[in-house]
Amino acid sequence: MAGNMQDNFDENGNPIRCSFCGKEQGQVRRLVKGPTNIFICDECVAACSEILEESLASDFMDAARNGKLPGFLNDHGQAASQPAADPETEGFELEDDRQVITHVPTPHEIYDELSAYVMGQEDAKRAMSVAVYNHYRRVIEGGAALSAFDDGLDSQLDDDMDEVELAKSNILLLGPTGTGKTLLAQTLARILEVPFAIADATALTEAGYVGEDVENILLKLINAADGDIERAQVGIIYVDEIDKIARKAENLSITRDVSGEGVQQALLKILEGTVASVPPTGGRKHPQQELLQIDTTNILFICGGAFVGLDKIIADRVGNKGVGFNSEIAGPTSVDENDLLRQVLPQDLNAFGMIPEFVGRTPVVTQTQALDEDDLVSILTEPKNAVVRQYRKMFQLEDVELEFEDAALHEIARMALARKTGARGLRSICEDVLQQTMFDLPSEEGVSKVVVTEASVKGEEQPQRIYG
Repeated sequence: MAGNMQDNFDENGNPIRCSFCGKEQGQVRRLVKGPTNIFICDECVAACSEILEESLASDFMDAARNGKLPGFLNDHGQAASQPAADPETEGFELEDDRQVITHVPTPHEIYDELSAYVMGQEDAKRAMSVAVYNHYRRVIEGGAALSAFDDGLDSQLDDDMDEVELAKSNILLLGPTGTGKTLLAQTLARILEVPFAIADATALTEAGYVGEDVENILLKLINAADGDIERAQVGIIYVDEIDKIARKAENLSITRDVSGEGVQQALLKILEGTVASVPPTGGRKHPQQELLQIDTTNILFICGGAFVGLDKIIADRVGNKGVGFNSEIAGPTSVDENDLLRQVLPQDLNAFGMIPEFVGRTPVVTQTQALDEDDLVSILTEPKNAVVRQYRKMFQLEDVELEFEDAALHEIARMALARKTGARGLRSICEDVLQQTMFDLPSEEGVSKVVVTEASVKGEEQPQRIYG
C-alpha cells in the first residue's frame, strides 16, 4: 500500500488511515485495504491476533476443567462438550465424573500378548505382567471404591482390609540398547487400551534452566488421551534414558548439575502421586498462565535405561574384593552381564548415581537381557510385526515372493551383534541388502521370486531374482 504518493490518499484526496486506530500510512509499516474503503494496519492485526490467542487459551482452560480439551485436540471429530469416544468400547466407564478401568487382563493374558511381539526377555515379561496387573487392580479398587471382600466375609475383616492402602508400583527397566524396553512398554499400553506417552529424560532440567520441566512429560500423556485428563490419569508414561540423569559424582566443575540429581528430585512427587500443574501449551510456566491440573496417583511410570557400567558395580560388590596384604586377590570372573544384572540391589543403583528416594519410588526392578544370535533370528521371523514379514508384505504388493535362506538370517543376526545396537540394527541391515532390488523391482517385469542368500547379505552378490 506504500508504493507511491497516490497510494497514501483516497479518491477524495484524504489521507488513508487505519479504521481502528486512526494512524496514517506513514506511521505504520503496512495498511491492508478491505471492502468499502476500510483499512487495518499491521499493529492492529497483531493486537487482534493476541486477543484471539487469549480467548482460545481461556476456552482451552474451561474445557480442560470439564475433562475435555477443545475440539482441535479431539481426533474423533466431536465437539468438546461431547465424549471423545464410547467409553464402554474401550474398557472404561464414566461414573461420578471419574473414568475407571473396568477390566484388567490376567498376568498370563498380558504375558501371552507381550510374547506375540517381544521375543525372549521372559523375566522382564513376567515381572511387568504382574506389576501392571497389580497396578490397575489397585486403580479399580481405589477409584471405583470396590471391595474384594463383599462376599459374606466377616465385617471386621472387611474393615481391616478397607484400611489398607495399596502403594503404586512403578517399574525400573534395565537392559542394553535394542533389547525391547520401549517395545514392552508400548505393547502394555496397547493391551490395556490406555493412553501411552514416551518421554526422554535427557531433555529434562531443573526448573529455571534451559530445557524442559518434568511436568511437560504429563502434557504428552494428556495429548495422547485426546485432551481427556480423566483418561490420562490412568495412562502409562515410559521415561527413556533414565540412566542419563544419574548423579555425576565425578563432576569436578563448580557449575550446578541441572540435568542430573536435580531432575531426579523433581520427578519424585510425580512418581509417587501428586496433583501436578502443567502448562497447556508446554514450555515453562509463568505467573499469568492458567495451568492444567492432573493427578498422577494412578499413572504408571516405567523408567528404562541401558545403565552402562552398572554390571561392573555389581561385580565389585559380588566379588568381595579385599584390601590389604593378606586379602585374597579376586581372579577374572566369567559371569556375563545378564547374570550380573539379575543380582542388582538398590545399593548398586545408588552407587551408579540414582538417589535413594528415586530408587524407592520404583520398587519393581527388572531387566532385559542382551540378545544373542538365536534371539535376533527369532526377532527377525517370529513376532506379529517381524522385520522379515514386513518385507514379505512389501514384496507381495509387487506380486513377488520374498524368501530368506536360513544362513542369510543368521548372517544378518551376526552383523547386528557386531554393531552392538541390539535388534535396532536388523532393519537397517535388511534395508541395505534389499535396497537395489526394491529400486529395480517396480520397473522390472517377469520377476516372481527373490531369494536372499548369505552371500547377498555379505555384499558379495545381489539377492537372486527368479523369473517366470
